Amino acid sequence: MNTHSADTQTKVLIVGGGITGLSTALFLARAGIRPTLVERHASTALQPQARAFNPRSMEIYRALGLERAIRDRTSILADFPEMIGADTLTGQERFRVDILSQVRPPATLSPTDWTMIDQDELECVVRADAENHGADVRFGTALISFDATEDGVTALVRDLATGTDHRIHADYLVAADGNRAGIRTQLGIGAEGPGELIKAASFVFDADLSAALRDRRFLLGYFDQPTKGTALVPGREFGRWSLGIPYGPESGETADDFTEQRCIELARRAIGDPRLELTLVPLMAGSDQKVATTRIGAWVADRYRVGRIFFVGDAAHVVPPTGSFGANTGIADANNLAWKLAAVLKGQAGESLLDTYQDERRPVALVTLDQAMQRLQGRHSGTGDDAATIDDLTMILGYRYRSAAIHAETPLPDEPVEDPRHPSGRPGLRAPHVWLHQDGAKLSTLDLFDGAFTLLAGAAGVEWADATENVSAAMDLDLRAYRIGTDFDDADGQFLAAYGITATGATLIRPDGFIAWRATDLPAQPDRELRRALTRLLAEQDSYAR
Repeated sequence: MNTHSADTQTKVLIVGGGITGLSTALFLARAGIRPTLVERHASTALQPQARAFNPRSMEIYRALGLERAIRDRTSILADFPEMIGADTLTGQERFRVDILSQVRPPATLSPTDWTMIDQDELECVVRADAENHGADVRFGTALISFDATEDGVTALVRDLATGTDHRIHADYLVAADGNRAGIRTQLGIGAEGPGELIKAASFVFDADLSAALRDRRFLLGYFDQPTKGTALVPGREFGRWSLGIPYGPESGETADDFTEQRCIELARRAIGDPRLELTLVPLMAGSDQKVATTRIGAWVADRYRVGRIFFVGDAAHVVPPTGSFGANTGIADANNLAWKLAAVLKGQAGESLLDTYQDERRPVALVTLDQAMQRLQGRHSGTGDDAATIDDLTMILGYRYRSAAIHAETPLPDEPVEDPRHPSGRPGLRAPHVWLHQDGAKLSTLDLFDGAFTLLAGAAGVEWADATENVSAAMDLDLRAYRIGTDFDDADGQFLAAYGITATGATLIRPDGFIAWRATDLPAQPDRELRRALTRLLAEQDSYAR
């Protein structure tokens, strides 16, 4: 029998404690909003899921000062970013490729790089920082039901350790509940795309594979046995492995067919040693479950918002693993949504600003899905990622937003991306990375975008400082201004060209690091123009917007 405790209030309730949900909690907490997160599992993941996080995700975390903490947990496999393919582990390798060699950005493109960190390790870093900044994170707590109205969302949650139920009243709910998308499905929101591609059974086992390895190391192994596409992933501890085995409807198999004994036999076939000694281990602390099944699919939700409920991460989109887009796309969702929720909850923005979350993120997900499918088809056909029409770095760093929260310039480009190696500084794009110097220290323009609106002006744009101070006070907005060439040295003389302004111009960067507006030259009334731009993109009612 379940007992009930007192009701609680929260500004934002996040359902799901994977990397997307935890990142949403982190970004909200850093923005001054104390969210509540519930996750039915007792802890963050205990085994690697995603194992590489792209430069854009690292830029986001770096701006919050987390890069060192993340890199301190870099995988022991960071020096072995290779993928191998063979019939079995004991068999002869058909290929061995460095999966990151073609996608590492030069230092002129990003201040950071891919990070080889296991997702469960990254989740620990993000959770700790979110809690340190006030997020209420509750693992071992399941969502039982929810009721959404025009005024908010009331959720019934259960502490699975005690059986105690209580209600949480939230202004908004963020569904980060994974690819099964229970909340989205309950709300009747469908999805478009190819759908389920295949299922996979996965399990973790301990075994000494020294003889089969023959002193080799790798990040990911693809084998034809027992089924083509079987994936072997090393664990952090030597001797621990994760094996994923695809199965589809044509095989006639179901999840129930993957018993522990059969999984042991399948592992022996993948390794190529019928007498291999191995032991399956539980997937989660406090659980006896040793085998899991998951869907590998391709779809994007028809809507990203229903009233006061938002979908992020795999709840909003699922892409094949080719390109390592999945978790990274979820982190970008969180980064986009969090500052908008914070602005509305603080009374700094109108409710319609929240509509721009779908307007911006859903088109990016559709392009991402298309690119992941092109890469998947290329690998199946043997042409590899060269089959993709957009290269990795452009897809990671060059996607474009179009919405009411962007002051688009005409003519509007048709392409959904821009090559970040040749930045234009147009609104709607990620703010370009330019190296700066200050008092002997080297930093990036991107390091300045840590959650506030930021105005970057040319060295001769003296008037922008007063304009920023006046507008910040009038709108009660955290708005900062820097003159590049005065407050910071333009180390390589690239700032004006990269941002597309003159020495008197300025560009406005949103809290998520995207360009919102720019004035290529100093206008007659800079404070008026800046306030008008901010008022429009924040969906506020103000005489300056007219």
